[in-house]
Amino acid sequence: MTAFQARGIRGHIDWRRIFAMLGGAAIALPFSVSFILSVGSDTARLAVSLIVLIMSLILLTGWTLQRRIAAPGHISVGVVSGVCNSAGVGGLPVAAFMTAQPMAAATFRATMIVYLTGLDLITLPFLWHGGLVTLDTLNGLAIAFPILGLGIWLGSRRFNATSPDGFRRFAIILLLALATLGLIRALV
Repeated sequence: MTAFQARGIRGHIDWRRIFAMLGGAAIALPFSVSFILSVGSDTARLAVSLIVLIMSLILLTGWTLQRRIAAPGHISVGVVSGVCNSAGVGGLPVAAFMTAQPMAAATFRATMIVYLTGLDLITLPFLWHGGLVTLDTLNGLAIAFPILGLGIWLGSRRFNATSPDGFRRFAIILLLALATLGLIRALV
């Protein structure tokens, strides 16, 4: 899906953030996948969803970071993301963190797209080795591919018509919704 968007996002990608966060995620992933295999993904999803819900509620108040965060901060967020990604929600803490920073919407979107692609590519071998990626995973991907493609196309068209404040508000509401769904999924 990233390939479909590559031409439109290329000039907006913040590579320094991505490399710092991916470095942090790569440090955490081997340990977090082992941990998830021992406690179960529902327990981890519950904890991560609660954290993201609280972070999103704080962001909903209008709070933002007033300065750009340096590499150590992004590496730390990458570690948190790596821990969370073993439960399938590694993008949520990164999205919440980046939403709190003064950043252009196009840079946010492009950086998230590339970061999530890199995070999944790093995570996949660990999940496969742990038995969490199977033929069912590939079947699910094949079924979801057309829906994802449509969603990306519609989202790209809508993104271009959204103001920066509207984008931030939408990102926070989406984080709230995803955190709530994560809680429901973990509890049911």
